[in-house]
Amino acid sequence: TLKWHKHVKAEKSLRSRALDLLSRGEYSRLQLAQKLAKYSEDEAEIAALLDDLVERGWQSDERYAEVLIHSKSQRLGNRRLQQELQQKGVNAELFQEALPSREAQLQTAMEVLIKKFKIYQDDAACKAKYMRFLAYRGFDMGTIHDAIGQWRQQDDADAMF
Repeated sequence: TLKWHKHVKAEKSLRSRALDLLSRGEYSRLQLAQKLAKYSEDEAEIAALLDDLVERGWQSDERYAEVLIHSKSQRLGNRRLQQELQQKGVNAELFQEALPSREAQLQTAMEVLIKKFKIYQDDAACKAKYMRFLAYRGFDMGTIHDAIGQWRQQDDADAMF
């Protein structure tokens, strides 16, 4: 008679599911709501739980934005970072100051270009390839042109020696 107890899992509360998720990493409020919606159809219950988690400081969209920007800013431009954060439901006001500066963006663009393409080639097809590569990663056109120009100058200077 006790065999059937082994197969029945104790139903976790919504709060414990939320805390399990947050203990493994940062989530935006929208992401957490979507994950919890699988376990409860009561949107008011989920909203109340999320409000409580925010109030206690256990969930923060601002903290989530900082973590995402820190982890991805060495590969992606500000446009792509902004797009990802907005898709996750993070308010733009919460992350504008955390985005990398123009100088940091330019440095990152140069680094990813050199890492990917190794050698600068000065023909139109290659420049278009460089531009597409950086645009896909979310760099703005000003940063793209400056990065390609600086890479070209650096390559020309290296060729002289």
